Amino acid sequence: MTLHLTNARLINPETGSDALGSLTIDNGLIVAMNDPAPEGAVEVDCGGHCLAPGIVDIGVKIGEPGERHKESFRSAGLAAAAGGVTTIIARPDTEPAIDTPETLEFVTRRASEARVRIRHMAALTKGRAGHEMTELGFLLDAGAVAFTDVFQVSSDTKGLSRALTYARSLGALVIGHPQEPGLSKGASATSGKFASLRGIPAVSAMAERMGLDRDIGLVEMTGVRYHADQITTARSLPALERAKANGFAITAGVSIHHLTLNEMDLGDYRTFFKFTPPLRSEEDRLAMVQAVAEGLIDIIGSFHTPADEESKRLPFEDAASGAVGLETLLPAALRLYHADQIDLPSLFRALSLNPANLLGLPQGRLALGAPADLVLFDPYAPSLLDRSRLHSKSKNTPFDGCRMEGRVLATYVGGAQVYQG
Repeated sequence: MTLHLTNARLINPETGSDALGSLTIDNGLIVAMNDPAPEGAVEVDCGGHCLAPGIVDIGVKIGEPGERHKESFRSAGLAAAAGGVTTIIARPDTEPAIDTPETLEFVTRRASEARVRIRHMAALTKGRAGHEMTELGFLLDAGAVAFTDVFQVSSDTKGLSRALTYARSLGALVIGHPQEPGLSKGASATSGKFASLRGIPAVSAMAERMGLDRDIGLVEMTGVRYHADQITTARSLPALERAKANGFAITAGVSIHHLTLNEMDLGDYRTFFKFTPPLRSEEDRLAMVQAVAEGLIDIIGSFHTPADEESKRLPFEDAASGAVGLETLLPAALRLYHADQIDLPSLFRALSLNPANLLGLPQGRLALGAPADLVLFDPYAPSLLDRSRLHSKSKNTPFDGCRMEGRVLATYVGGAQVYQG
């Protein structure tokens, strides 16, 4: 079936354009832009709303295997479709970890029941313990798109350097978590007056800088392709800028929560605002927003981390970290647009184009021959977020009861509509 989307505000992150136009889809691919409707095509009037590449979300936790009660592939797919996320890049921090080809093949089969595309990262070291490397070559053959131990930071620098050297020989991407493990152990907040007044165990923002400096040194030594999953402090930006200027194969990401929230949102020990890394100061938040707008930070992700009520309704130090974010990523990111801090093409460069390019995927762009993975949204539609209406099995969102601006109207994967708002 040929589909012709007309009267759409096309958001093109590759060209930086934002203009009314039309788009034609056939056999799951974009075959024409701003051309008349082909004979026999099904025409859809987009009503002047925004049509952008579907979001490619790196770093999503899905509870299979081991924690299916928190999130399944089916529920994650429903949440992603409702949030305009057309490609999920799933993390390997499952039970057991995705550290063998057999486990990777199992989750790949299970992921087929989701409405959206799901690709998997694999663990860099066995059990994500930071010592013995996994079978990187076999995992690549089984479909792994990158390797990461997620938030488990190895203190075995020699073992890590061997793994990075081997990854370099395979051309594999390694995703690291910049953090000094000794300093950050047991911390629940960022050091400062707020954490001291609340009596919360805290970590200095320098712990991130120290971890990043070590990882940059390993990148220089091994030549591996490296992505820092979350840069959250202004102190890390000069080191990142120098590494890029030196020509190292390094990119960086940031979570949507560190772009839209700060440490003061913790209030009276609100565990739904507990993250890894912890929320930072308002000065750090604004520095991250500027770094995304300038392109120094390449990628924005939801870092979707489902947690059940039992693991969140605990004293702040004991509560689980993280929040669900597949459905809230786009409306939360639009806060930056409405605050005139970033334009829509630049926003979707970080949400769609850059993550797709990093992983070598054809998605994330409005271009002839590209897969028709699209999101149609109204950036000005107001809503009051009710967490009970989220599609995720877990409802741990910091945005519950917040006024949001922006709503997904339709999501297309391979030209097929998988969600209608």
